[in-house]
Amino acid sequence: MLAELAAANAAFSIIKQTVLNGKDLLSAGSAISDFVNAKEDLRQNGEKKKNSVFGSNDLEEFLALEQLKQQEDELRQMMQWYGRANLWNDWQRFQAEARKERQRQQQEALKKRQERLELIQLLIALGVVLVGVVALIWWAVWLRG
Repeated sequence: MLAELAAANAAFSIIKQTVLNGKDLLSAGSAISDFVNAKEDLRQNGEKKKNSVFGSNDLEEFLALEQLKQQEDELRQMMQWYGRANLWNDWQRFQAEARKERQRQQQEALKKRQERLELIQLLIALGVVLVGVVALIWWAVWLRG
């Protein structure tokens, strides 16, 4: 969790410095992408830990998410002040679509993995049956002798 928070903080400081240097937000595009990815990673890891048997450090997770929320509010202000009209709304819409696409890709990857496992199980079962048939034939030939 600390690695994701550090990545988000580093990306946000790049965004902030870019704006303070008088450049537009477009030149900080990769840093914005890094910030969002780190935020998503932190959120996903938090969900995994909640579902884990070992639990999680709730306070640490809450404080990290709160810090990211404050940084996201600052990013919203920057987009509203220094960006074009409706940039924040368009950004929110884009993020929602990208999140849906990532979830779809994860589901698709999970489905493909499940299909591969089923194929492997089928091949193992066929191999066991084939070995059994060969052993049965060998045993029959051995008995005749």
